[in-house]
Amino acid sequence: MQNISVNERVSAIAADAAGRNDVEFIHLEIIGSKRNPILRVFVDKTGGVTLDDCSGVSRDFEAALDAEDLISQTYTLEVSSPGLERELYSLGDFEKFAGQKAKVKLKIENGSRKSYSGRIAGIEGNEVVFEDRTVGNVRFPFESVAKANLRVDLEDEFKRRR
Repeated sequence: MQNISVNERVSAIAADAAGRNDVEFIHLEIIGSKRNPILRVFVDKTGGVTLDDCSGVSRDFEAALDAEDLISQTYTLEVSSPGLERELYSLGDFEKFAGQKAKVKLKIENGSRKSYSGRIAGIEGNEVVFEDRTVGNVRFPFESVAKANLRVDLEDEFKRRR
């Protein structure tokens, strides 16, 4: 049997719980202290998640996690939507949200910059193609991304609601 970390196993349990509740598992964060960890599970679905979706994932996740006894101490569980300005965690996220506004911070400079704001143009191989609002088109390897988030385009949102 392969050796997997507790975090990987806990993520797999969260993904299974999300799948059983017909929502997409986005990400798991384990934060806080070792004595009082907080497990944050982010889930999503087309049209957005409801309180019932989060409750279902929470029940299924907690039951499975307790059955495996992976975390012996008391923990706090939070299940929620990733939000409008969700973080982008994978190359697939950049592909999925191509055309949308985003902000990207890199681990190292790409040219003379570490931060870009604009639109995700797409993916080519292992690179993100990005249309920065001030410098135009740029490319950078996905591995160089330190953090990336979608940005809400208020003009577009207001146009859709009219």
